[in-house]
Parts: sequence; structure tokens; C-alpha cells
Amino acid sequence: MNGRNRLDGLCRLLIILGGLNWGLVGIFKFDLVAWICGGLDFGQTNAVSRIIYILVALAAV
Repeated sequence: MNGRNRLDGLCRLLIILGGLNWGLVGIFKFDLVAWICGGLDFGQTNAVSRIIYILVALAAV
């Protein structure tokens, strides 16, 4: 069960990251994930940020 606990923790972290990111996008038009991954503007994504977005979506499901 230790592996499942780690997966649950990772999913929680990704869901929190996604929620914070969308809150920042909604309030300030600031995309935290794109900024962390080197994007300079809202809507500008690279491969790393797209992977993070996909992982957040999978964690939410």
C-alpha cells in the first residue's frame, strides 16, 4: 500500500497546483505553470508545461 499512498500524495499535489494555477489565471491572468517552465505570456506553453497540464488533468480524473 505504500506505493498507493505515494500516488495519492502526488495526485493531491497536482490537484492543488492546478487549482492554484487556475486561480491565478482567473484573478491575475498569470499562468504559474508556464512561468515556471519558461513561458513568458499567458497561453504560451512549451513541452514541459503541457506535460504538467496533462498530469494535473489525469490527477483530477
